[in-house]
Amino acid sequence: MAGATYDVVVIGAGPVGENVAARVVRGGLTAAVVERELVGGECSYWACMPTKALLRGAAALRAARQVPGAREAVTGELDVAAVLRRRDEFASYWKDSGQVSWLDSAGIALHRGQGRIAADRVVEVTGEDGTTTLLTARHAVVVATGSSALVPDIPGLRAAAPWTSREAAAAGTVPGRLAVIGGGVVASEMATAYAALGSKVTVLARDGVLPFVEPFAAELVTGSLREAGVSVRSGAEAASVTRNGNGTVVVTLAGGERTEAAGERTEAGGERTEAGGERTQAAEKRTEPGAERIEADELLVAVGRTPNTGDLGLDRVGLEPGAWLTVDDTLRVPGVEWLYAAGDVNGRVLLTHQGKYQARAVGDLIVARAGGEPVATPPSVPYPQVIFTDPEVASVGMTAAAAEAAGLRVRVVDHDLAAVAGAALHADGYRGRARMVVDEDRRVIVGVTFAGPDVAELLHAATIAVAGEVPLDRLWHAVPAYPTVSEVWLRLLEAYGL
Repeated sequence: MAGATYDVVVIGAGPVGENVAARVVRGGLTAAVVERELVGGECSYWACMPTKALLRGAAALRAARQVPGAREAVTGELDVAAVLRRRDEFASYWKDSGQVSWLDSAGIALHRGQGRIAADRVVEVTGEDGTTTLLTARHAVVVATGSSALVPDIPGLRAAAPWTSREAAAAGTVPGRLAVIGGGVVASEMATAYAALGSKVTVLARDGVLPFVEPFAAELVTGSLREAGVSVRSGAEAASVTRNGNGTVVVTLAGGERTEAAGERTEAGGERTEAGGERTQAAEKRTEPGAERIEADELLVAVGRTPNTGDLGLDRVGLEPGAWLTVDDTLRVPGVEWLYAAGDVNGRVLLTHQGKYQARAVGDLIVARAGGEPVATPPSVPYPQVIFTDPEVASVGMTAAAAEAAGLRVRVVDHDLAAVAGAALHADGYRGRARMVVDEDRRVIVGVTFAGPDVAELLHAATIAVAGEVPLDRLWHAVPAYPTVSEVWLRLLEAYGL
């Protein structure tokens, strides 16, 4: 049995694992990563990158059609094959040679196979050919294995071979009819993408569309989906699923469908998906005595995530396989002083950029502890998120409901984005809204949400204001350029009374 020793061994070579390893190498330690699939992880091949590539073509076409002059120049429809080709490019054709080259250039060792904890600071790697290698860590083992799509225990669902975010992101053709179970980020983005690519989409959103964002943003997205021909069924719940011999998926709904629009919300969560090319008629509804049925060519399940911890040998150090890994404020697993968990796997914030932030913090903490230096606990920071629907939803910090639930004395300030000169210039018929949530006792902003075309590019300014706890009286002097959409900051502060 082969073996090797490093200062740090990282299980998982997605963006989180790569960043942990790069940070410890930068700090003067040696590092190895263990990966059973593709180096680069979920974001590179089945989530952030390919899904945004799928969404971007339709978004650009919509934008052109909203500006006179450009509108007249657009004479064709979306080229689905070209969109899929671009998606494939951004997924690197599901090959990781470029990422492996980066590991080599960064001085990070790669061991391919399933990594399992074998003993204290020892990781056993089982390759595809069955050979095993023991990796010993002098200082730390970091679990950065991420999460996978959750498939709920709905009768018949697994046997019907549904799509998860992975299949949707990598599909080579567009189904004529697509049904979606779920109403969160993945469900909403994929409904947006597939409707634009030609599918007739039905969304079964038991808890409404985007139930964790500000209600006004969820309502804008729900309305836009319906305008695009998507059947949005708020309150609908799948009772059972079958796939017929001809390939048709039949979803039988539970009784008592609710008719709510989009309920009260708190903070945002994260995932994604996609696919490509053919068409037909809508995911049809058929009513039979006692139960309503939805028929579709494919079914996407997008109801949450589950941690990739089932086959890591966690039981060997007294931890529960298949569970989220609890961590302390330094992202170390309590009771196992050499074990850390970063990214989705610790269940804190399931977003790639926040996982990479955790990875950098973990790397610095390991380097400090290895050198006997004081350890600085990473601050609790608000996280930004963009949902790439039509319209985009960009948010950071707390919603109004979440701030009130936390006991803050808040003031909510809203402004119509369409009334900002830069937005009117950006597109005819611009529809959007901005909200800032102010902690009145400290006079700082604790949450911001934008909903509208291309608002993603407004978000970092909001993130700086919230994370930096910039006093409103000081923020007043950050003058936005005219005429840009960012002028909404001036309008929000004026509405507040400054």
